[in-house]
Amino acid sequence: MPKNVKRTSGHHHGDLRHALEKAALELVATKGVSGLTMAEASRRAGVSVAAPYKHYPDRDALLAALAVRAYTHQRQRYRAAMAEHTDASTQLAAFATAYVQFAADEPALFELTFAAGLNKARFPELAAAGQALFTELSAPARALCNDEHRAHRLVLAIAASAHGHAVFLTEGVLSDLADPLGTAKRESAIAASALIARYVE
Repeated sequence: MPKNVKRTSGHHHGDLRHALEKAALELVATKGVSGLTMAEASRRAGVSVAAPYKHYPDRDALLAALAVRAYTHQRQRYRAAMAEHTDASTQLAAFATAYVQFAADEPALFELTFAAGLNKARFPELAAAGQALFTELSAPARALCNDEHRAHRLVLAIAASAHGHAVFLTEGVLSDLADPLGTAKRESAIAASALIARYVE
């Protein structure tokens, strides 16, 4: 290598993005969303502090990229759980339990989707990923309800209930129980079934 050529980090364009997102996700896993800084992500990825700005103009842009990945991963998990059933009511209950299970299995990804405090108007791809997540519930909800509006309300109610159980689990609210995860999953499924009974006429 000529002496006047500065050595780079060795990351190619795509590799750098992947390395930064991997390092950032590790930071979120250990320190939470609030613990993520561009400087620390750069250090963990083994690149200069200026390197991330080639792909992400600021910290929020990096967080948005991670959140899109988190939403995509969630959607795959929920789709797989619901695909194990053919009955619409059971599919919605399966979503609720899968939601809680995902929060337990992937706390960093779960936090990214709801606790990053990002402006979705600035990141339309993030808004689209979040919306796509809940479209998985639309088909079974429409199959059960008389109209689109009622189906939408059912989706929101089941998602909100599942989220509440997941947050109670991850925040340790259920830690005094013998089986916090099992309880959260069971109760979220029961709540989903109760909501279905309420909304379906």
